[in-house]
Amino acid sequence: MRTGAAIVGLLIAVALLSLVWTPHDPAAIDVAVRLAPASAAHWLGTDQLGRDVAAMLMAGARVSLGVSIAAIGGALLIGIPIGLLAAARGGWTDALLMRSADMLFAFPALLIAVLLAATLGPGAGNAALAIGLFNVPVFARVTRGAARSLWQRDFIAAARLAGRGPLAISAAHILPNILGTIAVQATIQLSLALIAEAGLSYVGLGVQPPAPSWGRMLEEGQTLLGIAPRLAILPGLAILIAVLGFSLLGDGLRDRLERR
Repeated sequence: MRTGAAIVGLLIAVALLSLVWTPHDPAAIDVAVRLAPASAAHWLGTDQLGRDVAAMLMAGARVSLGVSIAAIGGALLIGIPIGLLAAARGGWTDALLMRSADMLFAFPALLIAVLLAATLGPGAGNAALAIGLFNVPVFARVTRGAARSLWQRDFIAAARLAGRGPLAISAAHILPNILGTIAVQATIQLSLALIAEAGLSYVGLGVQPPAPSWGRMLEEGQTLLGIAPRLAILPGLAILIAVLGFSLLGDGLRDRLERR
C-alpha cells in the first residue's frame, strides 16, 4: 500500500505541478530541434514536431488523471445511491436495478466507451462520460452487495425499531460502514479508467490536440519505433506506472480492511 500511495502521490504532484510549470510549452512546435535526443535543454528529448517530451508527459498526467477522476467521481455519485436503494428496498426494485446493470456488463467496457465517444464526438468531457457510464453499475453492485450484508446486523434492527426509515438508515448507518469497501473499488477502477482514457486517445476519440495525452503520444510514437523508440516507450511506461500505482494502492487498502 505504501508503494502504491507513493506512486499515486508522485503522479498527483506531477499533474499539479504541470498546472503552473513545465520545462517547455507542451504544445510548442519547433521543427528545428525535431527528434533531438535527451539534453540539458530537453530532458527527455523532443518528438517528430520538436515538442518537448518531458513537458508533454507532465501535462499528459494532468489530462489522464483529470478525465479518470471525473469519470469515477461521476460513477460514484450515481452508482452508490442506486446500490443503497436496491439493498434497502429489495424485491422488484432490487431486481430491476441489478438486471439493468447486468445489461451494461454484457458489453466490453472499452467497446461501450468507444461507441459513446464516437457517437457524442471526441473530447475530454465525452471520454469521461463514456468511461463513467460503464462504471456506474460497478459501484451499484459493490454498494448493494456490501449494504445487504449489513441489513441483517443487530444495530440495523435497533435503528428500525427506533422508527427510522430505510433511506435514513442507509444514509446514517449503512453508507459510513461500507465506505472502505467502496474506496478500495474506486482505487481499482481508477487504474482501469486510466487505461480506458489512454485507449480512447490512442484511437483519436479522447483528448484532442493540442492538449497532450499519453495515449496519443503512444500512437504517434509507434510509427517511429525504428528511429526514436523512446517516443513510444516513455508514454507506455507512464501508463504502466500509473496503473501499477493505483492497483497496488487498491490491493493494499483491501488487505488492510480485511485484516481489520
